[in-house]
Amino acid sequence: MRLRDLLPSRAVLIALLLAPACAPAACSGTPSSTASAPMAATGAPAGATTAVAGQLTVFAAASLKEAFEEIGAALTEDNPGLTITYDFQGSQDLVSALANGAAADVLATADERSIASATEQSLVTRPSEFATNRLTLIVPPGNPGGITGLDSSLAGKDLVICADAVPCGNATDRLEEALGVALSPSSEEQKVTDVRAKVESGEADAGIVYRTDAAASADASDEVTIPDGGVVNHYPLAVTSSAANPAAAQAFVDFARGSEGQAILAAHGFGAPDQ
Repeated sequence: MRLRDLLPSRAVLIALLLAPACAPAACSGTPSSTASAPMAATGAPAGATTAVAGQLTVFAAASLKEAFEEIGAALTEDNPGLTITYDFQGSQDLVSALANGAAADVLATADERSIASATEQSLVTRPSEFATNRLTLIVPPGNPGGITGLDSSLAGKDLVICADAVPCGNATDRLEEALGVALSPSSEEQKVTDVRAKVESGEADAGIVYRTDAAASADASDEVTIPDGGVVNHYPLAVTSSAANPAAAQAFVDFARGSEGQAILAAHGFGAPDQ
């Protein structure tokens, strides 16, 4: 018997040499885990987007109405299966409603004090700031009362402001202190849009509102520029602890804080967070 008769054939040698380089999964034709698509942080393939759908309820400060409706329209355009319902009220009323069992997925307030109250009651989780706002003065078109500012021109005139309990009222108190003035309002409202409505209807000679309200009311009132006294309201929002649609709620929060949402807010007169 010759030595070469004891050696494997050339074909067998080639098969033996190639065998270690062929993983079981690959040899069977089944992709291995290392051959799968790259994954994003969420566990979805990189570049994939997660659509949200269903019903979303947003509780938001009255001053956010126009901006949030536009943000919601943009979000639902990208997610046609999503329907958004809003409740725009004074921030403190929204917190009270949540505490009394009202159903909402997102809470956005016009100050940090209101969201702090909601957090202390475990009504929301991980609030984050998304906008800022400042006060200004509006008067009926043409300024028939001749109002020039927070000065003697207000004597004998009907000035409307927000009540102390609501964020715009608290900001008005801080503005009075900062400017060293004492206002004598004829009425105090529970939400800033009610102040705006009284001025627009001519029921009041002047009203202290947010700059965003002055912008929204540009066709129905005139703005009288006043010093802001360094008074800034910081707007936070959060997913509620009882959210029925937490995925859509988080999508709304992320959109509002993202570049497109920030552009919409800026167009309505809001300042950027921490500004």
